[in-house]
Amino acid sequence: RHTAIGLNFIDVYFRTGAYPAPQSPFTPGLEAAGVVEAIGEDVDDLSVGDRVAYASAPIGAYAEARLMPAGRVVKVPEGIEDRTAAAAMLKGMTTQYLLRQTVPVRAGDTILFHAAAGGVGLMACQWASRLGVTVIGTVSSDEKAELARQHGCTHLIDYTQEDFVERVRELTDGKGVDVVYDGVGKDTFLGGFDCLRPRGHMVLFGASSGAPDPIDPALLQGKGSVYLTRPSLFNYIPDRNSLLACVSELFEVMQDGTVRAEVYQERPLSEAADAHRDLEARRTTGATVLIP
Repeated sequence: RHTAIGLNFIDVYFRTGAYPAPQSPFTPGLEAAGVVEAIGEDVDDLSVGDRVAYASAPIGAYAEARLMPAGRVVKVPEGIEDRTAAAAMLKGMTTQYLLRQTVPVRAGDTILFHAAAGGVGLMACQWASRLGVTVIGTVSSDEKAELARQHGCTHLIDYTQEDFVERVRELTDGKGVDVVYDGVGKDTFLGGFDCLRPRGHMVLFGASSGAPDPIDPALLQGKGSVYLTRPSLFNYIPDRNSLLACVSELFEVMQDGTVRAEVYQERPLSEAADAHRDLEARRTTGATVLIP
């Protein structure tokens, strides 16, 4: 039985057909928290009454209750509220694999993180800052800039007022950043290559502004023998052990205060359509949850 449901841009991708749905019609949603009401015969690590959360297929989280494979569900530790877990699972595990697995960043690195005041962005700013990384973030307003700054972002660029490529080159004395993390896509993708140092990494993990146009692989050499990857969370948690390793580190940094997963918008599940409109129009900040 769900108590809180996470809203994510991947829900928009499925709804619009950018990602193929397994069938039509379908119920969207990949992230939620709640309470176990029944278990199957062979389930031995969950009990009725356990507080649990998930962020994985099969889709269908926009519901009051549902069946989930036991292997994709994790227990929520004491001290983490249901609505926080629902807001943090997908965004938090995404942050974990981006910073700790795709390109493991370390103290002294400098990164560019687009949409720094978004759900993933705010968690990434906190986590990267704790690791000793200098974070340059892009935002769309003064209010979002201040929020990202409060969450550990070192330098803010309002892309509606400044050319982010020029500003990044200024901030890095022309050297460029070690990694660009881009969940925006079409509007920022090509410019990101001009922000990288030689042999830097472009990590494209989303496309909120639309899918980028195809590129000639020779571009990577021309920009300094840079690397390009397009990761997905579900390639990093293909089995129970990898899921538990990822979520265990996430819950650890949440419990010790390194990362705060804050809910900035809360709506009834019946208003999911309006929540999607706000998300697509970039009227949201941080995480949104739907309450059934």
